[in-house]
Amino acid sequence: MMLEIDKINVFIKNSHILRNVSIDINEKEVVCLIGRNGAGKTTTLKTVMGFLKPRSGNIQFKGHEINGLSPHEVARLGIGFSPEDSGVIGDLTTFENIEIASWMRKTSRTEGEKIKLAYKVFPSLEQYRARKGTQISGGEKKMLSVARALALDPTMFLLDECFEGLSPKIIPKISESIREIAQMGNAILMAESNIYHIPDFTDKLYVIERGEIIFTGKPAELLDNKEALKVVTGVV
Repeated sequence: MMLEIDKINVFIKNSHILRNVSIDINEKEVVCLIGRNGAGKTTTLKTVMGFLKPRSGNIQFKGHEINGLSPHEVARLGIGFSPEDSGVIGDLTTFENIEIASWMRKTSRTEGEKIKLAYKVFPSLEQYRARKGTQISGGEKKMLSVARALALDPTMFLLDECFEGLSPKIIPKISESIREIAQMGNAILMAESNIYHIPDFTDKLYVIERGEIIFTGKPAELLDNKEALKVVTGVV
């Protein structure tokens, strides 16, 4: 098992956001967590990364408990994170944003090899390598965010709303790059609010509603679950 989230309960102030959420991700598996805005997707990913702490439950990565670790400690274990707002550092160039990630974790790849791989998967970023984060578009920021996570050379990726707010023209480009990352053997957990953005190479789906998992299964199996299908499509 690559990542095991076991019955976590998360509170933000006095609000009970996640309720006994359990998610399992195997090696080389692409999993999509889908739900409406405010359902708990981002909270789940932030809890794995250590930005939030579960009040109860357990999170294990490669068999080791990671509850209580700080975000940089989780990253150094090999989990790359692309947040919903991209998290691009505006004062740094595209190249510098990627370069910083290459320093964080020692692996068999050199820093130069990690940077080269990020540009190989996201070749369109090459032309913006000298531009600051404030000088690139929203779609380019999304690509840079995932590329920066790739430069960490992780074994698992957490991708939060990679396609949100993007033009239909750029969505296939990012999807194809994520496919390439998956084909390298990386496990991926994606959070998405739009069911039509789920990549066709997704192995397993979880549907979350009001902080609870209401469906687990293969994408095709969702069609037989009327309750979960209504949640993600809004259609009875």
